[in-house]
Amino acid sequence: MRPFDPRLLRYASAVRGMLAAGGLLAVLQTCLVVAFAWLTTQVIVRAVAGADLAELSGLFAGLVVVILLRGAVLWLSDTNAARGGSAVIGQLRESLTSALGRLGPSWLSGRNTAEVTLTVGRGLDALDGYFTKYLPQLILTALATPLLLGVIFWQDVTSGIIVLVTLPIIPMFMVLVGWATQAAQKRQWAALSSLLRGFLDVVNGLSTLKLFGRQHRQSARIQAVSDDYRVHTMKVLRMSFLSGFVLELAASLSVALVAVAIGLRLLNGQLDLSVGLFVLLLAPEAFLPLRNVGASYHAATEGIEASQSAFEILDADRAAAVAAGGMPHPAPAEPGVGDGLVFEGVSVRYDARIAVDRFTGSAPAGALTVLSAPSGAGKSSLIAGALGFIPFDGTIEAGGATDALGRRAEIAWAGQRPALIAGTVASNVALGSAEPDLPLVRESLRRAAAEEVSPDLVLGAGGAGLSGGQAQRVAVARALYRMHALRCSVLILDEPTSALDDATEARLLATLREIADEGTAVLVASHREAVVAAADAVLTLEVLTHVS
Repeated sequence: MRPFDPRLLRYASAVRGMLAAGGLLAVLQTCLVVAFAWLTTQVIVRAVAGADLAELSGLFAGLVVVILLRGAVLWLSDTNAARGGSAVIGQLRESLTSALGRLGPSWLSGRNTAEVTLTVGRGLDALDGYFTKYLPQLILTALATPLLLGVIFWQDVTSGIIVLVTLPIIPMFMVLVGWATQAAQKRQWAALSSLLRGFLDVVNGLSTLKLFGRQHRQSARIQAVSDDYRVHTMKVLRMSFLSGFVLELAASLSVALVAVAIGLRLLNGQLDLSVGLFVLLLAPEAFLPLRNVGASYHAATEGIEASQSAFEILDADRAAAVAAGGMPHPAPAEPGVGDGLVFEGVSVRYDARIAVDRFTGSAPAGALTVLSAPSGAGKSSLIAGALGFIPFDGTIEAGGATDALGRRAEIAWAGQRPALIAGTVASNVALGSAEPDLPLVRESLRRAAAEEVSPDLVLGAGGAGLSGGQAQRVAVARALYRMHALRCSVLILDEPTSALDDATEARLLATLREIADEGTAVLVASHREAVVAAADAVLTLEVLTHVS
C-alpha cells in the first residue's frame, strides 16, 4: 500500500494545490519550531548567566510572537487539509460517477454493484482521514525531518549521528505494523462488503422470505456477518493502539540516547549549554513527524483501501476510452441533429449465445416505429446497444452520433422497469436535472397519461406508493421530460404499455403520434397489437436458438 498514489494527481486536480500549500506551511512550521527552540534556549541560558528581566524582554516578546505564528500556521494547515480533502473527495466522486455512467451496465454486470456502491459512498468518505490527518503529516515528515536533522548536525555532529542512526527504527516499525494493519484492513473491508451484499440480498428478497417464513434465519445470518465485521474492526483498532505504543517507545528511547549523550558531555565540559539545550529541544521535534505519521496511518487505511477500488474503476474507464478512440472523453453530438436511429449489421452476443444477429433497420425522424418481436428475441439488447450499455458488432447511429456518449445525448429512454427512487414524483420525472422545471414536469405527466399522479406525491423505495401502471407512466414522463429539456432527437420506449388498460394505452399512443409528428424519431419496443397497429413502420426480430 503506497503512502501516496500518483493517480490522485491524474483524477483529482485539487490535490496539487493542497500539496503545494501543505508543503509551504510545513516549511514555515519547521522554521518556527527552530525559532522556538533557539529563543527558549537563549532565555534559559541568559537567565542562568544572571540576565535580568529587562534584558530578556526582547526574547520573551519574540517567543510570544513565534508561539502565536506557530498556532496560526497549525490552524492554516488543518484548514488546508480539511478544505483540500473535501475538494479532492468531491472531484473523485464526480469522476467516479461519470466513469460508471460511461462504462455502463455492461461493465457493471460483471461486478458486484454493492461493492461499487460501497466504494462511491462510504469508501470515498473514509478518505477524509487520509487527507486531514495522514497526508499533512506525511508532507511534514518529508520536509521537516531532513531540515531539523540538518540543523542538529550543524550544531552538534555527535547528536546528529545519534539521531540519524536511531531515526530509521521508527519507519522500520511502521513498515512491520503497516503490513499487519493492511492485512487486517483488507479483511475488515471484505467483511463490510459481505455485510452490505447480504443486507441488500435480504431487502430485495424480503417479500419472498416473509411468504415462506424464512425471514428469521436471514436475520441470524446478518447478525453473524455483523459480528464478523465487528471482530475485524476491533482487530484494526487494537493494532492501532499497539502500534502507537511501539512508535512512542521507539521515539522516546531514541530521544533518551540523545539526552544521555548531551548530559555526559555537558558534565565533562565538552559541550556548551546553549548548544546542548538547543539540540535537546530539537531532537523530539525531529522524531515527532514520523511518530504522527505512524499514529495517523490507521485513520487512513480504510480510505486508502477504498481508493484502490475507485482507481480500478477510473483506470478501466480510461482504458476503455483510449481503446475506443484514443480520447478520454469523446464529445457528444449537438442535440437535435441527425436523421433518427439507424442500425447497420448489429450483432449482440452474451458469451456463446447470440441474442441479435446482423440486424439492420432504422427509426426515421418524424415517424413512429415499432420494434415488434416475441420475448427473448433481442429487443432490449438492441436498445441497450443503442444506449452504449452493452458491447455489439456493427454500427448504431442516433441523431448523427455513432459513439456511445453522443448517442446517449440524443436519446430519451424509458426501460421495461420504471426504476423509480424514493422521493417526490417530480424529482423522479426530473431526475438528473440541476434545476427541475415544474411546469414541464406537469406537462410530461399529462402527455404520459399520468395527470392524476401529483408531482408532490412522495414515493418510497422502488416507487412504492404507485400502481404498476402509474409507475410505468411516470417512467415514460421522465423520458418525455428529458426529451424536451435536452432537445433529444430520439425517443425510445421499451414495452411502455404492458401494464396499461386499453383506454390509457390509446391515450399514450396518441401522445407518441404527436411527438413523431413534431419531428422526433420514436422507437417503441412492443408486441402488443394496438401498438403495432399505430406504427408508421414495423421492425421485426426473430428468436435465435443457435449458439456460436
